[in-house]
Amino acid sequence: MSDVAWIDPGNADQLRAWDTAEGVFWAEEAELFEHALHRYDDALLRAAGIRDGDQVLDLGCGTGSTTRAAAWLAGSGTAIGVDLSSPMLAIAERTAAAIGLPNAHFAQVDAQVHPFPDDELDVVLSRTGTMFFADPRAAFSNLARATKPGGRRVLLTWQPPPRNEWFSSFTTALAAGRQLPVPPPDAPGPFSQSDPDVVSRILVDAGFAAPTFEAHAEPMYFGPDVRTAERFVLGWLLADLDDTVRKQALDALCNDLAEHQTADGIAYDSAAWLITSHGP
Repeated sequence: MSDVAWIDPGNADQLRAWDTAEGVFWAEEAELFEHALHRYDDALLRAAGIRDGDQVLDLGCGTGSTTRAAAWLAGSGTAIGVDLSSPMLAIAERTAAAIGLPNAHFAQVDAQVHPFPDDELDVVLSRTGTMFFADPRAAFSNLARATKPGGRRVLLTWQPPPRNEWFSSFTTALAAGRQLPVPPPDAPGPFSQSDPDVVSRILVDAGFAAPTFEAHAEPMYFGPDVRTAERFVLGWLLADLDDTVRKQALDALCNDLAEHQTADGIAYDSAAWLITSHGP
């Protein structure tokens, strides 16, 4: 793992967030974060079609669960996980070493501008890691250049907020009756790639083949009990609650979490797009 050698200025805020408090929180809660999304992994990896000897790039790899899975599948090949968060990458590296995966590598780079070698990659994949680029067209153009002819690109991105109960429920509870600002649809964020028409235009303009979109819906896991889930959600969303609304918001959140307690823990509905594009 190395320091970020080159970063697009537009991604500087993302680097500051993911490389400090937000990244530290995700690293500390690695087991919960990885389990929250694991139900999507089989579909993502099947679509990627990773074969022995493949060179795989995992974008926004976080603490590395999808990179490790890709490394197992690549066999004599290599899986490289990239992210802006050094705390998360440290967890990823330690875990891969502990389970004996010498072909899983990790690097702290800005994939929007990093000089990947031309025509090197067989597979580019990402599990909810591509929605934060300041300039997605530039980022995907860079990745298209680095992908071999015929290479596979498979992305998992969120569908719009109304289809994601976890987001709607948490933001409603934590708003505590306030009108929260809505970020512009083209701003970096979890739902910036939720519109298939917009994403298709970006990918095609960047040099990708026209993508296909497959809808998937899975429960998301937020912990075994309300107390764990409350800590997890508050740390994830980094809620800025002033004293006058804190109790109301936290009571609403805890009540909502309790309503979603199942035998397997706290679970909410979620919906994602599996986006696949095979290179020319």
